[in-house]
Amino acid sequence: MARGRRDGILIAGGGLAGSLAALAMARHRPDVPLLVVEERETFGGEGHRLFAETELEEKGAALAGAIAPARWPGFYLAFPGLARKIKGEWGDLDAASLHKAMTAALTPGQYRLGTKVVAVREDALVLDGGETIKAEGAIDARGATNLSALSLIYEARLERDYAFRAPHRVDRPVTIDATVPQGGGLRYFECVPLDETRLAIADVCISERSQSDDQAGARIDLYLKTRGWDRPRKLAERSAARPLPYDGDFAAFWRLGGARVAKIGLRGGFIHPVSGRSVGDAVRTALLLARQQSFAGEALHDAFEADAKQLWKKRELARSVAAAIAGAPADERLARLEALYRLDGAVIERLFGDRPGLLDRGRVQRALRGR
Repeated sequence: MARGRRDGILIAGGGLAGSLAALAMARHRPDVPLLVVEERETFGGEGHRLFAETELEEKGAALAGAIAPARWPGFYLAFPGLARKIKGEWGDLDAASLHKAMTAALTPGQYRLGTKVVAVREDALVLDGGETIKAEGAIDARGATNLSALSLIYEARLERDYAFRAPHRVDRPVTIDATVPQGGGLRYFECVPLDETRLAIADVCISERSQSDDQAGARIDLYLKTRGWDRPRKLAERSAARPLPYDGDFAAFWRLGGARVAKIGLRGGFIHPVSGRSVGDAVRTALLLARQQSFAGEALHDAFEADAKQLWKKRELARSVAAAIAGAPADERLARLEALYRLDGAVIERLFGDRPGLLDRGRVQRALRGR
């Protein structure tokens, strides 16, 4: 896409949302010129991202399913007073798989890696060093920005990939293992099997802190010892914080993120307020982009803003769960989350799939009140 050219679209950021948007365009709209600019040397961000098939549209399942390297028939939960196996189709969309998919689907002329975007306009990207690239429209997918207009808590995590000398015997994801000392906030471990001898383990804390504390690594070490996994080899380590917004002025948040600029991913507020999962939202915005008739910057802005606001309203019940956890004393937050997961699996599925029924609201609210 030559400098000054006005057709096609630009995507700033090649993480989860930006990559899926580009892949949807390559699959469904290959006629539209495209350029993705990513600051890292690889696409996809970092780490592992679990998703449920019920969180995806039919075309979304085809888009993510072609990339995700693993599938499971459900997941495990463990609380001090509750252990459950919940059925359903689940997958893991990891960074390495996204990078592989991007470099296979796009030509070298459709992306730039190792290039920082310092500003996004509705029809242009300004790169570090002053170069400006223009197109018909531009999308900002660079991650969270000014969150001051929102009330939120954070899911702060330290995640490690391990290789074991023998099979670890975790046959499906453990999305929550909260059978551990809490020590303030709401703590649990997440385990994602990568194969028979490799496992991703995350120490997760939901609180007002946006970073893991300096004891997270020691807690993972103790968890490994408690589970009987003897001296595995650490392959990788990364940390992340996912904002979980439950209230605030969402319209103001969108304005603060860049006036008249289309935004997706965390930059546009596309994340589930309870689970912290974002694959479903990234697929949703990717397919929305591919359906557009006009790729002018203003049209893209209006389309994604309308979708984000609709989703914010649609998730009122889910946001009330996050608000109940945030508003509870630190030593009561675990009990609130455990009460939620005592509900029927179909209710939980509809809550996370943004399809709660008329009776689900009462069930969820009674559970949060301990009734």
